[in-house]
Amino acid sequence: MAPLPFSHLYQGIPPTLRWPVKFCLYNAAAAYILSIITGNVSQVDRVWTFLPTIYTAYYALLPLWPNRPPLFFFPYVPEAVNPDLVQRYSPRALLMFGLVFIWMCRLTYNTWRRGLFNLNDEDYRWAILRRKIPTWLFQVTNLTFIAFIQNVILFLLGLPTQVAAIQQPTKLSTSDYVLAVLALVDVATEFVADNQQYSFQTYKRTGVHEQNEWPGARIKWTPADAKRGFVTRGLWAWSRHPNFFCEQSFWVIINLFPLLAPESPKLTASGNITSLWPLLPSLVLCSLFFSSTLFTESISLSKYPEAYKAYRKRVSMFVPFLTPVWGLLLQLQGKKEEVDRVVYGQDIVQEKKTQ
Repeated sequence: MAPLPFSHLYQGIPPTLRWPVKFCLYNAAAAYILSIITGNVSQVDRVWTFLPTIYTAYYALLPLWPNRPPLFFFPYVPEAVNPDLVQRYSPRALLMFGLVFIWMCRLTYNTWRRGLFNLNDEDYRWAILRRKIPTWLFQVTNLTFIAFIQNVILFLLGLPTQVAAIQQPTKLSTSDYVLAVLALVDVATEFVADNQQYSFQTYKRTGVHEQNEWPGARIKWTPADAKRGFVTRGLWAWSRHPNFFCEQSFWVIINLFPLLAPESPKLTASGNITSLWPLLPSLVLCSLFFSSTLFTESISLSKYPEAYKAYRKRVSMFVPFLTPVWGLLLQLQGKKEEVDRVVYGQDIVQEKKTQ
């Protein structure tokens, strides 16, 4: 029998990556086909919360999987995999899987309460992009970026755990414990940012303060806040996108687990770019967030020209530690009071004195 097309390429993939690569390609194809059938291109958005966890679980649980899949799509480990990898679990990979699972629970909850698992829902940014560019170009974007590139990014997010599984540490190192604490703090902070945004949008829509808000989101929004149109209090007074900042930080932390570990590969001072290849997932994700945030902010600027322009002058896009610097620069220019009035309205008095 003649070999299947591209079979030689598939056999050239490292054994521990063969099932994840196949799973990624099938998901990308399914996302594109469903987007054509339904006319809704948010198919990847609905599974974004789950796919990184699936890839991470596959690598962390390598000893669990059979050599041959009993069912289509069922995870398996080819016989060519090093026997050491399937005889015992990597404690570092298991820890990373636990952290990614917690990340998934936070994102799933936030996605569910916003109604984004609704099969009829589509990210508003895709609808705007569809109106801005020709139909043929949007379909090219749908095929290349929305369906395939986004799936590849989600596949890449699992690679740090694959490295950790291959390292086969006998026990966790100091760096593992430190990074685990940082990851938990990061997820908790992102949860607060999500809750503050959800609380604000609820008040903006209804004019009523919810009675059972999560801790950290019990902010007394005012009519001035609602009139402004976007949230500028709480964590959002320090970062224009604190949730995005935390999201990027989380995956950078996950990338650092195998890099800061005593085992190889790890960060070196050699300056050799190949030694930094395990940082690729987080770098690609950060590039995606930066470009998508620019597009998101262009939409906000069109809706709130004066207020959002002032907000961009006053508050850092991501890094909260830069916001006091922006405030100092505005102070030196004699514009801080005017910008604060636009950005914070009636709520400037106490909350911003410390910045």
